[in-house]
Amino acid sequence: MTPEATGVDAVIDVVTAVFLVVGALMSLGAAIGLLRFPDLMSRMHAATKPQVLGLFLMLAAMGLQMRTWWVWPVLVVAWIFQLLTAPVSAHMVGRSAYRTKHGHRELLTKDELEAVVQRAAGDGSTPDA
Repeated sequence: MTPEATGVDAVIDVVTAVFLVVGALMSLGAAIGLLRFPDLMSRMHAATKPQVLGLFLMLAAMGLQMRTWWVWPVLVVAWIFQLLTAPVSAHMVGRSAYRTKHGHRELLTKDELEAVVQRAAGDGSTPDA
């Protein structure tokens, strides 16, 4: 092996280690936020925002460490599915919590969903938003 290849391998290993540590810390922060935050809305934030970035860093570290091109499309697809499903599920949980009065409405600065819920309750149909 040439010294240049060894240097490149060392750089890739350091970048991989940094991505793994930062990704693990982001995921740990998400888990701690789920346990420690006081209300549902802040717990949803903790479950989605840092977890998606943490997963991205972990997948990028895995792709760098594998050092083959064929693994990257699989990792990108896994991250895209997570990126698409985490916000949608958090949105649905948030709407459900709002409708069942499990959220703290006094913590909201602007309540945009109240009019939609009242309109839906008044005419018996489900809202579009």
